[in-house]
Parts: sequence; C-alpha cells; structure tokens
Amino acid sequence: MTRKPPPDVDGAELLDRVHAAILRYVVLPNPESADAVTLWIAATHAQAAWQYAPRLVIRAPEKRCGKSRLLDVVDAASFNPMMTVNTSTAAIYRMIGQGDPLTLLIDEADTIFTKPGDNDDLRGILNAGHQRGKPVRRYDANTKEVECLETFCMAAMAGIGMMPDTIEDRAAIIRMRRRAKGEKVAPWRIKRDRPILVKLGRELTAWLAGHLAELEDYEPEMPVEDRAADTWEPLIAVADIAGGLWPARARRAAVFLTGEAESVSMNTDRTRLLADCRTAFGADDMLPTATLIDRLKADPEAPWADLTPIKLATALREFDISSTTIRFPSPIGQAKGYRGADFGDAWSRYCPPEDDSPPGNPYQPYQPYQPSSQAVRLENWYGSSRTTQDPVPGLTSIDTAGTAGTATPLVPGQGHKNGYPKLRLVGPTE
Repeated sequence: MTRKPPPDVDGAELLDRVHAAILRYVVLPNPESADAVTLWIAATHAQAAWQYAPRLVIRAPEKRCGKSRLLDVVDAASFNPMMTVNTSTAAIYRMIGQGDPLTLLIDEADTIFTKPGDNDDLRGILNAGHQRGKPVRRYDANTKEVECLETFCMAAMAGIGMMPDTIEDRAAIIRMRRRAKGEKVAPWRIKRDRPILVKLGRELTAWLAGHLAELEDYEPEMPVEDRAADTWEPLIAVADIAGGLWPARARRAAVFLTGEAESVSMNTDRTRLLADCRTAFGADDMLPTATLIDRLKADPEAPWADLTPIKLATALREFDISSTTIRFPSPIGQAKGYRGADFGDAWSRYCPPEDDSPPGNPYQPYQPYQPSSQAVRLENWYGSSRTTQDPVPGLTSIDTAGTAGTATPLVPGQGHKNGYPKLRLVGPTE
C-alpha cells in the first residue's frame, strides 16, 4: 500500500506555539525581543542553509533579570545545543563541525570577557564563525601538522553588561530586566518543562528539514542593511517560509532591535565623540582645540572629563580627522584647532541625523546622501497597531557589491496577501 505523505506543517502556527512557550517562563522587555528569540531558535534548526550564523546576546544590567532562565529555554528548544560556562576554547574548536551543526550556548559570559584582550581565541571563534567558510588553523605539536578547524555555528550568550562590540555587531540583542510587580511567569522545572521545549524543537527540525534547499538559495527582502542584514537574514527567511503575520513581525523586530543597538553603541564608542563634537561645533565653522575640549567637558554626564589634546587627536585620527594651525579672530589669533568641514564625511557616515526619529519609534540606521525611500506600512500586529507612524525601511543596495538581497520590502498588497513575497528561488530556476 502506498504511504501517504505527511500533511504540510503550518509554520506560522508552530512559531506561535514556540513563542507562547518562551513567554510562559520569562518576561521579555518588548514584543520584538520575543519574536527575535522565537525566530533565532527556529533558525538553529536550518543551519545547513545559512551563510551567516547570527549570534543571540542576552544581557542585563544586574542579577535576577531572567537571562539565564531564557538561555535555559533557548537551550531546550534549539538544535543540537551545547551549553557551557567555562569550557576550554580548544574543546569548543574541536566540537564545532563534528557531526550535526552545533548551537553554542555560553552562560555567565560577562566573566569571560571582563576586559579587552580576555579570551581572544574564544572571541575569535565567535567573530569568525558568524560567516561560513572562515576556519582557523592551529599547529598541533603532537602530530607536527597544521589543523584546519571549523568555526561556523550559531551561538547565544548571556551575561551582565555588554559583550565585546565585535560580537554584539553580529547579534540580535535582548536586553533583559527584572520583573515588575504583577509580571508573572511559570516556574521552570527541568524534568517537567524541558521536554515540552525539546518536543517543539523536534517539530521545528521536521518542518524546516523539507525546506533546506529552498532556504539555501532564498534571498529575502530586508529592512536593514550591511552587517545587520547578514545577521537578520536567516531569521527573516524562516519568518517568510512560515507566513501569516510572521514576515511583518520579523522585519519589525529587525528594525526595532537594530535601531536600539545603534542608539546604545552611540553612547559607548568613538562615535559618541563624533556626535558630541558635532554638538560642540554648533554653528561654528572652526574651533581652537582648547575650546572644543572645553565644550566637550561642559556636559557633566559625558565621558570626556580626562580628555586631552593628544587623546582627542588620537581618537579622531581613526576617522581621518586631524588638527591644523588656523588663524582665528582676535584675541585668539593663530592656534591649533579643527575645521567643521573636516568632520562632515565622518558625521554623515557614523552619526545619526540630528533630526532623528522621536523616542518610541523604530530607529532606522542612517543612509547618507541618498533620497528617502517610500514608507512601508506593516500590518497590524497582535491585533493592534504598534505605532502611529510608519517605519521606513533602509534603502536598497541591490546594485552594490556584497549587499545583494537587502532591498526594501514590497508594499503590502503587492504580490502576497501579507504584503511580502512568498518564498522564491533565485538563479537558474528564474
């Protein structure tokens, strides 16, 4: 007797159940984070199809914010998980690439990366392993041969405070916080609750196994660009194949969480200095170095209390900005200083526009010197509209080398009932 093929899996319904299971045990800071975690878990079950392995960073400002509990849930539902706290880097090297794709989970990551230079080898794995085809080579003194070790795998890490910026730049970042009064979750019991998540994980594997060939060639329309597009592409591809409201939810999460990460990074690295210099210049075309430093120090909350001319010059040199001797009006006269025009290129490339979106709206990374794209109206989500203003996706770079497939999504009503194209194959089949 001929065996009937199994019925098609309703991917959207399956993702809904994974989403509900996550929120049963943890309180996430916003709906976008819950959607991102759901899609990241699902993407671990299709690693063979991806060219990029997005990281998931779960961080909190203090203890007891639920970050380890969330990692427990992710561990239970992910594909072939390996949880570690202080496993040696050599052991991790040798486990990646052995058999089925690995999902690496690191708890207490803040104890591993306490200061710059800590665990450079592990950070190297996490950075290189974001992209397929970037192995590391190590000399084995015992065999007197060079080993080629695979690094590609999906990885999640949880800890207090920020992770190294090179890792966060490749990650969907979930910022946990303590539960407020009235926010309730079910207690997590390994024997009782872990099997529920493991079963959902098996269903994800069975669902996505039949779509690996399609996903390998699929290029979803992306609302973000560059490194963010590489990171979010697997998550959005899973959402597109699931259908329902998930394509819109995935793109909303990508825009919202990428924007949130951008706004945080503005306060933690050299781009903060660039932005503060723009404020310090105001309407002036040029400033003496001493005046610029005084204006930077005028903000008591800015990290420039110990800024010196040498430190300022060193930081700005990375952006090809240097001081020069300028003749200023009396009484200053001739002195070392900076011209605002020399900052223009760096401001346009690294700083958001001064009229950035008001708080509460999804932030879109700035695209300099290009006309604005038409607003794309995402569908109502969870039965209600999330914002009174329409998010504007990033402009397409379809003709730019290395960024193909990051075009603006279709406007709802064009080509697909949910406003986004159905899964399509690219290449010889078109």
